[in-house]
Amino acid sequence: MGWMTSIFAVPRALIYWKRDFDKHGVNGDLGDLTYRLYRFSAGLAVIAIFTGIWLASLWGFPQWVWWKLVVVACLAAHYAYTGKMVSAAKQGQFPRSDRWLRVFNEVSVFGAIGVLWLVVVKPF
Repeated sequence: MGWMTSIFAVPRALIYWKRDFDKHGVNGDLGDLTYRLYRFSAGLAVIAIFTGIWLASLWGFPQWVWWKLVVVACLAAHYAYTGKMVSAAKQGQFPRSDRWLRVFNEVSVFGAIGVLWLVVVKPF
């Protein structure tokens, strides 16, 4: 759950960081906090993915788990791209608009709903 929280929190923090940077012209405490949050939660992502694969192996990899792993891989790609944006922001580069970042932030909600649906319903 820690990684899932960060999937939502880091892109949102980028929005606030961008606004702060536009206002003051320097990377302040908000930028440092966003970077540290991303770095910390990357470790949580590794733990979550390995734990999920371990549990799937205990369950014999039913078909719904494979679909869940596909959705988790998409969320991991989303998170990796978030990391690319965080790295650019550390250099003072914010190439995306507030609106784009807000939409990007909400895309991960669909992934989280998909994971929850697959785990609860187990449709396959």
